[in-house]
Amino acid sequence: MSVVWAATSPESGRFHPVERRSEAKDLADRFNDLRSRGQGYVEVRSPNRDFPVLTLAFRDDHAVVHLMSDTGRMSLLAGDGTVPSGVEVEVPVMDDLAAFTGDFVLDVDRAWNLMHDFMRTRAAEPLGEWREL
Repeated sequence: MSVVWAATSPESGRFHPVERRSEAKDLADRFNDLRSRGQGYVEVRSPNRDFPVLTLAFRDDHAVVHLMSDTGRMSLLAGDGTVPSGVEVEVPVMDDLAAFTGDFVLDVDRAWNLMHDFMRTRAAEPLGEWREL
């Protein structure tokens, strides 16, 4: 399955915004490399369309998933209870740390599985409850 993606560079630790088209396995390898370093940011979309774009920002065992459904339309995936609602977690969004409450934090393995489902089906709606920003 072919995908278009951009991600944090393992060498520099900075987001590299130039998109690559590759098999999903190459993105999985990048994710695993970033996971071993403790944090990262990944964007993925279908090679046939500019939208939707799914992003995964993670640090240690916590992740936040964004959906860009169109230009100027963004949503956050509801959290899975990994972190209590009133607790904040910081994850890297592109190159900056951003704080999110537990309402939007998922376990990183669950978030990666959801991203894999998105790559396979090209559909974001079945992944869970989205809250538009």
